[in-house]
Amino acid sequence: MAHTTRNKSKLLTRVRRIRGQVDALERALSEEHGCADVLQLVAACRGALNGLMAELIEGHIQFHLLSTDRRASARQVRATEELMEVVRSYLR
Repeated sequence: MAHTTRNKSKLLTRVRRIRGQVDALERALSEEHGCADVLQLVAACRGALNGLMAELIEGHIQFHLLSTDRRASARQVRATEELMEVVRSYLR
């Protein structure tokens, strides 16, 4: 998957940030923080994971469906943009 190796550093930075958020969630549960705080942390983790998922899906579509060895038609580009808009909306 060349799109993940090309953006490896950026993706790993995101994963490490997510790990930090999950660690904060674990600490909040261990220290018996209020449920509102825990829910906020869960929502933050979910948002971060969804953002990562959207980025990976977009890279996959661009790399594997809009092949770099031939020029994509305007119709293909438009369809790809529409699909990514739907994916981003779904993952919010």
